Amino acid sequence: MPKKRSGGGLSTTQQAAKFLGVSVLAGAVMAGIALPAAGALGLAAKGSVQGFDEIPANLKSPQLSQRTNILDSEGNQIAQVYSRDRTVVELKDISPYMQKAIVAIEDSRYYQHGAIDLKGVLRALNKNAQSGGVAQGASTLTQQLVKNYFIEEAGDDPTKVAEATQQTLGRKVKELKYAIQLEEKLGKKKILENYLNITFFGEQAYGIEAASQRYFSKHAKDLSLQQSALLAGIVQSPSRYDPVNDEAEATKRRNVVLERMAQLGDISQAEADKAKETPLGLHVTQPKNGCITAVKGAGFFCKYVENVFLTDPTFGKTREARAKLWNQGGLTIRTTLDPQAQDSVQSSIKDHVYKSDSVAAAATLVEPGTGKILAMGQSKPYGYNKNETEYNFSVDRDYGGSNYGFPTGSTFKPFVAAAAIEGGKSATQEYSSPYKMNYPSPVQQCDGKQWVNTTGEQVQNENESEVGPYQMNKAMAKSINTYFVQLISDIGLCPVVKMTDSLHVHQGDGSKLPQTPAIALGAIGLSPLTMASAYASFADRGMYCTPVAIESITQKVGNEQKSIPVPKSTCSRAMSEKTADTINTLLRGVIDSGTGQQAGLDDRESAGKTGTTDSRRNAWFVGYTPNLAGAVWVGSAKQNIEMTNITIGGVYHSEVFGADTPGPIWKDAMTGALEGKQSENFNLVDIPDENDHNKGRGNDNGNDNGGNDNGGLIGGLIGGNTDGGTTDGGTTPTPTFSLPDGFIQGNTNGGRNGNGGNRG
Repeated sequence: MPKKRSGGGLSTTQQAAKFLGVSVLAGAVMAGIALPAAGALGLAAKGSVQGFDEIPANLKSPQLSQRTNILDSEGNQIAQVYSRDRTVVELKDISPYMQKAIVAIEDSRYYQHGAIDLKGVLRALNKNAQSGGVAQGASTLTQQLVKNYFIEEAGDDPTKVAEATQQTLGRKVKELKYAIQLEEKLGKKKILENYLNITFFGEQAYGIEAASQRYFSKHAKDLSLQQSALLAGIVQSPSRYDPVNDEAEATKRRNVVLERMAQLGDISQAEADKAKETPLGLHVTQPKNGCITAVKGAGFFCKYVENVFLTDPTFGKTREARAKLWNQGGLTIRTTLDPQAQDSVQSSIKDHVYKSDSVAAAATLVEPGTGKILAMGQSKPYGYNKNETEYNFSVDRDYGGSNYGFPTGSTFKPFVAAAAIEGGKSATQEYSSPYKMNYPSPVQQCDGKQWVNTTGEQVQNENESEVGPYQMNKAMAKSINTYFVQLISDIGLCPVVKMTDSLHVHQGDGSKLPQTPAIALGAIGLSPLTMASAYASFADRGMYCTPVAIESITQKVGNEQKSIPVPKSTCSRAMSEKTADTINTLLRGVIDSGTGQQAGLDDRESAGKTGTTDSRRNAWFVGYTPNLAGAVWVGSAKQNIEMTNITIGGVYHSEVFGADTPGPIWKDAMTGALEGKQSENFNLVDIPDENDHNKGRGNDNGNDNGGNDNGGLIGGLIGGNTDGGTTDGGTTPTPTFSLPDGFIQGNTNGGRNGNGGNRG
């Protein structure tokens, strides 16, 4: 056994053996012949080395991760997202100076040698044999390209990245074999093009085009000599030679590249000297990555698109597969977002609710008949600073929304009415509708069981003057709670559940609605997108279309654009045309003479419903025209703000109602979104106005604004007055029952749970 020298390290015999062994390896690789089994000449000690012929024959070039562009429906950019900022360009679109500079400093004999530079290998072998390790590399650009392929395939997995970059003889052997293949398959120009597109230039920039934009705000084809030399010098150590953080070190490195170019005859010495005297001339463009950079307040819509992509099996069988495709990027995603509608929504919200207000507003517009989401915005901007949020209040939890959605109040009542009419009830159906009553009991459920009011839970109307009997059109216009509790008791819970299922109405956490009469009054948390999509079915005469945000996707693969399938809206009949037409007539009445008069559009037919929940924690307006539907919510995400004696958007409110804050937001948003669009009409039905049966109703004359849905409890149970009536109603006792704490809206930040309301 050879002895070590007294000074440590390898003996002369060992050095010679190692040098000989690796030289044989180099020669074998150069000849493309099989590598003998590992173990001879000490090779096994330096890492796991497969037989050369055992390495897989073909190296598959990875699809390089690139930027993804998210566009609106007209092709305008909303945002760019990427895991690696890269834009692949052809060699003809890269400055000749850059091509020469990278070759000069990284592999000056690039055009003279094959896949492996034997002179470089021998030089490195001698150095490494002396050090007893891998102290110096001799990688050609082709070998570096192979190494970058391995790194690209590793993605963000730290273990795989470590394997791809480990300094072992085994990895070097793989590099050598694949480098030979690439030289034969691609040729020098294509290898150089691929190398310049894959390599990392620091400052989050991958590839020469991204680097050129980052440091000089120009295209790679326009790089000057000194700019090219700077970028070429960065590659060896992007952190050490970062010109943004260490201009002096970067300048020294740039000048080394310039001198090397002069030595090789790429430029004259005079050109090099002149370039050395110039300042770096940086014109840095800060990276803009992610939905946080979205324009037109579309950050939440952008994030919704991302969540749809990561959730929908159309884009891959598993979330891991979908995430890989998303991170790979190179996508052009054309969405349904209408720039006119989005501008209108954001402008309206900004006018009525400030981002610094203690409550927030969210609005979503959907196109009936297609399910296209045309606009989505909210008052708290997308972000992580004060008065910003990452929660999208317009959507369900699984798509970035709040835990459970928000209680909808009286905006739920049209679903109960639709279920009743679809089942044969007339819009003239009349109930006694007293001011106050116990929940009727028992009420039939879908499973054959019955809901029973075992605790004497009660419900009441907004004002003491609101005493029946009422028929459906008056009850809807005035949002009479006791009417709809009697209606749901009459028809049972199952028809309502069937109707809401056909309208895809579900809680914000995705679960089905509970079978309890309290759902008639909107005690359950839903999202604005769910509400807008459901109301769009009324506008489209009974056809429900699932909401969609993505029109088309293409992916850049090489120099070609590959089309990727996208999820399509699925439309189905949720109710008969007659039922939908009847609801449209009822809800037009809400705007014409009921609680929603402040929201009515001036230039076209519209219909809708107000909603205000207990303690005024939530206020809603959901409405539509024949060609556009929208939902607006105002409230506290944590459900801990009672909107009384509150200033919103610079306007003081003693009490917030569904009509006076969400209503005007909806009106302004819809007006702007529909400007220049065709005005269409509803197919209305005749609902006979029978005797009002005024007995016991008190003085309900005047303007008959019936409380304007200015309710305390859902639909208006406590507080407010009737604007033309004589009863204040503000001193009415509060019902004594309540839902379990947190039943409706959890705290999105993990704190105190909100209370959904005192409705059983």
